[in-house]
Amino acid sequence: MRLPIAFDEGSAKSADSPGSRRARVAELVIKKGAVSVEELADDQGVSSMTIYRDVSWLEEAGMLQRHNGKVVAKASGLQEASARFRLDQSEAAKEQIGACAAAMVPSGSSIMLDDSTSGVWVVRALRDIASMSIVTNSLLVAEEAGRSGAENLIIVGGAYREWAESLVGAAAVDMIGQMHANFAMVSASGISDWSCFHPYEEIVAVKRAMLESAETRILLLDHTKFARKALYRFAKMAEFTTVVVDSETPKELVARMRDAEVDVTVAPRAESARV
Repeated sequence: MRLPIAFDEGSAKSADSPGSRRARVAELVIKKGAVSVEELADDQGVSSMTIYRDVSWLEEAGMLQRHNGKVVAKASGLQEASARFRLDQSEAAKEQIGACAAAMVPSGSSIMLDDSTSGVWVVRALRDIASMSIVTNSLLVAEEAGRSGAENLIIVGGAYREWAESLVGAAAVDMIGQMHANFAMVSASGISDWSCFHPYEEIVAVKRAMLESAETRILLLDHTKFARKALYRFAKMAEFTTVVVDSETPKELVARMRDAEVDVTVAPRAESARV
């Protein structure tokens, strides 16, 4: 992925200019998801101090950030942060959403879960998971399902993307297209004009395939997603059976969604309730 951002400073044009190096650093982090400063310094052939300065510059530019000793990509409309990083973000909201969505699934159901980290929280909340069939392209979701006692776990094959810890591409889309599930649960990177967006076309294709292969479509959406936009649209919110949001979602926003004919379920802090 070539970043559509000008990193070069002043008149520096050479391949070894600070701007060019920062572009390479950003591209490597986005490709791998999370990289240590030492790895970046070794890859670029410069000192760790130089990399720290580059990362600080890229943090101010809104491209990267430091997390748990690693440099990770910061989500934007052009790229998504790594799956491991996202798993730790908005935990309370995702726990609410996961519990609410899981309560909608009867024993013996089949569920497709995409590579959004909200799916991990759904798996954690599923009751009688041993009776269910779980289909996913996410290694994080698959790992959680295995720990939770899933006995019929299907991992969709395809091209591996390290930053997302998921499998994508034509093989994944074709495999999903040959299945039929009771539920598909997916998330979005951003919302605009009551439609769902994601930065990467290949991941959009997987989400779309899951929605087309399921009877009941559920969108898992924490309140932070409404402040973001991304490049590729994969569905209108009104296409979903319901959109599950967390309790921090503003009431006026929920009302506006319903005015737009979007079915919304607000995940409660305690007992399940529709507001």
